[in-house]
Amino acid sequence: MNAHTSIAHNLEPAAPLGKLDVAGQFGPTPADLKIVVRDQRFGREQKPGRWWLAGDPVATAWHNALSATFPRGEAMFIEAVKAFREGTSPKLEAEIRAFVKQEINHTREHVVFNKAAVEAGYDLDKIDARIEEIMGEIKKRPQIINLTATIALEHYTAMMAHEFLANPKHFAGAEPETAAMWRWHAMEEIEHKGVAFDTYLHATRSWTRWKRWKLKSVMMLVITVNFIKNRWIDTLALLAQDGLTGWKIKARLAWYLFGTPGVLRKIVPAWFAYFMPGFHPWNHDDRALIGKAESEFADAVMG
Repeated sequence: MNAHTSIAHNLEPAAPLGKLDVAGQFGPTPADLKIVVRDQRFGREQKPGRWWLAGDPVATAWHNALSATFPRGEAMFIEAVKAFREGTSPKLEAEIRAFVKQEINHTREHVVFNKAAVEAGYDLDKIDARIEEIMGEIKKRPQIINLTATIALEHYTAMMAHEFLANPKHFAGAEPETAAMWRWHAMEEIEHKGVAFDTYLHATRSWTRWKRWKLKSVMMLVITVNFIKNRWIDTLALLAQDGLTGWKIKARLAWYLFGTPGVLRKIVPAWFAYFMPGFHPWNHDDRALIGKAESEFADAVMG
């Protein structure tokens, strides 16, 4: 199911950007949205195997490369949002607090997951060193630039989270507890997908619509180039540690990302939606995916 197709065709009229609605909230974030901090732990007793995703080194390497960026990346997200929380509405202020707690838990679990990947034989040091260098450069930039980078990256995590929950092919045959960790993370990424964006609207409330759109759009283009390039490099580097190199393995990775299950192909409509006038992450309310995933977890526990 290509669930994201609807995003490109479901751009509901948003509240005028930079202006508060009657509830004191920017944009179409649902009034009844509840960001739930699910303090769950994974992989403590049974750690992931080397090729934990259906015995597929390509799929495993892609997700391991993603995970290697999360601890430092999510710390940046937290600091970028916290820098502009002063003066926000009570609702957004509460959402920021919940966002921070969720991201702290995500960081903790991916630290554990990354350690397991190292114990399984992978060297993540080069990936971590590059992320650390990038974080050092980020600290030199104006805070609004970091927040704009955050809303672009949060859109990426929300797009992929949607696809991970909507399409069971992504984790078919994966080790159950590790798949559960990724689905848990995906649920919360969907749930808080509008927090950084609403913070950006608050931080730029005195800007013109054109200035706000221009900065977020340029940053998304920069983030897209770097995200795809670096994750491609990182994934191939991990595959090389398995002795898998050459054009055939590159073709397998390209097919995995753009063919089947094709996470990067599936998110293209949602990516384009980011550039549309009146874009807001909650123009498409996909909370039903969270409810479905949580009910599946409950059934698994009761089974």
